[in-house]
Amino acid sequence: MTPVDRRNLLVHGASTAAAFALAPEILRAASLERTNAPIDVAVIGCGRQGRAILGELAKIEGVRVAGVVDVLDSRLKSGQRRVQGAEGFASAKELLDKLKNVSAVFVATPSHTHKDVALECLDAGKAVYCEAPLATTLDDARVLARAARKSGKPFATGMYGRSNPIYGLARSFFRSGSIRDVATLRAQYHKKNSWRTPGSNPDEEAALNWALDPKLSLGLVGEFGAQQFDVFHWFLGAYPTAVRGFGSVQLHKDGRVVPDTVVCELTFPDDRRLLWEATLANSFESQYELFCGSMGAIKLAWTAGWLFKEADAPTQGWEVYANRQQFHDEQGITLIADATKLAAQNKLKEGIGLPNPPLYYALADFLKAVTENGTVACSADEGMRAAAVAILANQAIQLGASVAIDPAVFKSE
Repeated sequence: MTPVDRRNLLVHGASTAAAFALAPEILRAASLERTNAPIDVAVIGCGRQGRAILGELAKIEGVRVAGVVDVLDSRLKSGQRRVQGAEGFASAKELLDKLKNVSAVFVATPSHTHKDVALECLDAGKAVYCEAPLATTLDDARVLARAARKSGKPFATGMYGRSNPIYGLARSFFRSGSIRDVATLRAQYHKKNSWRTPGSNPDEEAALNWALDPKLSLGLVGEFGAQQFDVFHWFLGAYPTAVRGFGSVQLHKDGRVVPDTVVCELTFPDDRRLLWEATLANSFESQYELFCGSMGAIKLAWTAGWLFKEADAPTQGWEVYANRQQFHDEQGITLIADATKLAAQNKLKEGIGLPNPPLYYALADFLKAVTENGTVACSADEGMRAAAVAILANQAIQLGASVAIDPAVFKSE
């Protein structure tokens, strides 16, 4: 992404704070550098996330999905319908034994199976992209992180924030001191959803609803919290020292014991606190992360972001090309990369937000690392650290208490 030309942008505020929507330049579809045939890849797991991966891979030029895997025949067929010519397999072993030309594998199986599936792919010499959380136990996370380092192959954990162009732009502002002294941190995941999938028989229903099994699942804190915790790790360059948690079933009283509503407080160095909540009972304000400092605040919402300046914040010399938005009583100014070019084309509004889902950029970054022998956006080690926080947060929720986080859990060895 081309950095923002800050000389072209000026703070403009009509009230106590001005808001700036953070948006990247209009992004072209990803295209892999290649000289011969397209790169062959495979997707293991054809559930909701696996099908989403297949949809985004179809947008990336130079990629051919050669095979898909799922243990449930109905989902395997659903995955195959999305990719013309892809072979279907009931196990990762079958795929790896037959499709020797596959260079990279995308692991989108249930979270508690990530370690075994990813290890099998690494042992076969494949580059691996593994969805988050990396694992659901500390031992599994460490084993997988060690194996990824030793393999010498690209291994990416699917942490979308680190590949998100808006988040990268926002982080550059954050790290350069735009909001100055960080005071409070907040995040949430809200989506009204039962999280239950009907099956044709008891065994299939149990397999489909693994996320509601407390023996297998980290619940909301694992499936969504890990992603958001990693954003704070990346921005702050620090990890929490303790976590306190609470959880309950507020809406979906169908016999489940995995909470549909949770609240966590994570303590970071310098006594900074992150308040994170998640619920399947309400959709208000969806998903976001919020950093509040003495000179401003940054709010990120995965496909958009805003910088709110305090009234006494120093002028940094940004100006000229600006889209104004109203945020309640505050006037917002849209910050758009490459604003001069877009303004000349009367396309300023087209530069706002992401043209593709955050998943797309994570996949594209991984494939670029594979084809160009580059560095992945989120390593297995960082994936292990985010998983460790989620695992300990889940313990705190189960206990309804505070759990200390030993810094040793973040060590890569």
